Amino acid sequence: MYIYPDNLKAKARLWLWELRDVAIIGITLLAAVFALAHGVGFAPLIGAVLYAFLTIRVEDNSILDFLRFAACFLFLQQQYFEWEEPHE
Repeated sequence: MYIYPDNLKAKARLWLWELRDVAIIGITLLAAVFALAHGVGFAPLIGAVLYAFLTIRVEDNSILDFLRFAACFLFLQQQYFEWEEPHE
């Protein structure tokens, strides 16, 4: 008997993150610990924890995705509107 997920094209996930995000979080946390050991401060650690919080996925959506979409809609992409004469 084989058990398959509902969507075979879904991205691999580990707990609440995609595997790419888990790798990024792990690397940044490791770099933050080394930076903390060398006296750089807590800024890299806070950045790693903030990235981990923003990339938590619930129902295939994350806060970081929402912020990206909002930035593209509001600032980065041209909005296109077509005005038509009202039909009478």
